[in-house]
Amino acid sequence: MIHLHRRRPEQNMARFYAMTIERSLFGHYMLVRCWGRIGGRGRIKSEWFDDEKAAAIRRDQLTRSKRRRGYQDPEAARQPPPLFR
Repeated sequence: MIHLHRRRPEQNMARFYAMTIERSLFGHYMLVRCWGRIGGRGRIKSEWFDDEKAAAIRRDQLTRSKRRRGYQDPEAARQPPPLFR
């Protein structure tokens, strides 16, 4: 499973994007994607593939795209809380 976060407190932005490859009962592979606001239910979309390699290629394409848009691993996306004076 790949889990990414994108946080921008100045814009009130706290988003997540998660992907996993699962196998169906009929032998097909699904790339299941979930995204939305951190703490919310989010949206889900599934794409079907005949083999695991094709699903992994699509997952890697989406991961690169999200990282270019500013998504990071959850630990790296954490920012220290603002200081109050």
